[in-house]
Amino acid sequence: MTATGAVWRNWGRTETARPARVERPATAEAVQRAVSAAARQGMRVKPVGAGHSFTGIAVAPGVQLDLTDLSGVIAVDEELGRVTLAAGTRLHQLPRLLRPYGLALQNMGDIDRQTIAGATSTGTHGTGGGFGGLATQIVALTLVNGAGELVRVSETENAELLPAVRLGLGALGVIVDITVQCVPAYLLQAVERPEPLQQTLDSFLERSATEDHFEFYWFPHTETALTKTNTRLPLTEPRAPLPAFGRWVDDELLANGLYRGVCALGTVVPAVVPPFSRLAQKLTGNRDFTDVSPSVFVTNRSVRFREMEYAIPRASVPEALAEVKALIEKRGWRISFPVEVRSAAADDNWLSTAHGRETGYIAVHRYYREDPAEYFRAVEAIMMAHGGRPHWGKMHTRDAESLRSAYPRFDDFVAVRDRLDPERLFANSYLQRVLGA
Repeated sequence: MTATGAVWRNWGRTETARPARVERPATAEAVQRAVSAAARQGMRVKPVGAGHSFTGIAVAPGVQLDLTDLSGVIAVDEELGRVTLAAGTRLHQLPRLLRPYGLALQNMGDIDRQTIAGATSTGTHGTGGGFGGLATQIVALTLVNGAGELVRVSETENAELLPAVRLGLGALGVIVDITVQCVPAYLLQAVERPEPLQQTLDSFLERSATEDHFEFYWFPHTETALTKTNTRLPLTEPRAPLPAFGRWVDDELLANGLYRGVCALGTVVPAVVPPFSRLAQKLTGNRDFTDVSPSVFVTNRSVRFREMEYAIPRASVPEALAEVKALIEKRGWRISFPVEVRSAAADDNWLSTAHGRETGYIAVHRYYREDPAEYFRAVEAIMMAHGGRPHWGKMHTRDAESLRSAYPRFDDFVAVRDRLDPERLFANSYLQRVLGA
């Protein structure tokens, strides 16, 4: 299907575009035709997923490829636990698609609206000191390069490209399918508790290393961390899910409905933010339940926001967060959104924020009707002083010159880009900024 481009907006309302045209391919061959046609016409091509990136990474001023129809399970190797998915498959569809095979993703983030290709290409991750981001679970993929050719990358085909294409920023081609290494389905016991912030910081490194999945949120203007500890259990253990009404009260009425109202009010009357934050940390974060992994990892987020997230050496997290806390207090800002702190294992994907080091993540947010620039720039300076690497799908100000020193394999990635897309058919202004021309 082809249509005249309408205005496209991302979820965070940080980016808009009016593509020259929109195409909706349903097969790999249709993607090839779209890419080849765009090349002949001298137009650039960008695939778009769910629009959950806050950066302009998916902005398509030329041809926008909407991969919604390129969805579903293509193949399953039940013996190896490997599932090949069409690139436009949404993460929230995976529990239903994987259930017949008794499989699950090894780890997930807390949002599941993204496509599998979009999530992996931007470096989406969950938490857990022993687990990598979603892209580390890729064992093979197929993409259409700048010449319109299908390129298969796996452990046995073009294997040298795997560390680049797993997390390729959409700069290397249009991914049409991804093969994911899954694990047997499992339960998670979730324990959510409010704890003193300093105590949480003091124990962060140990808990990140010893707990399966540990993270915490800190509401500015409080001295309390809302900790979340998820422990992996066999599927044979008894489930104890949250009651439907209780979950609705916590996750919808309080975390979304009431919170949306307070964020909106805070843009007009900032003084309401600190007392609400103190109230929020008393009303939330005190639960113990056990359920299938996707139901525990994922939380519905309907309050629109803007986000910046930085990856730093894990050992630097307590000091860096203390500096962010001091910054907010010094500037007298009223910050309604909590700061999120997570971790991930080191991996070998060239542009992974966790490349080559045990990593901690600090994410800051602002309500989408507030200007985040001053807050984000100041926090970014702190993170850069700790050797930080920005999440590719979240707001930051870095450019290629700055990022080259942060990634030991940066120039190797650029060389792969030269090989797969020498004419920069898949470029846009964001990629020009972070990767160079």
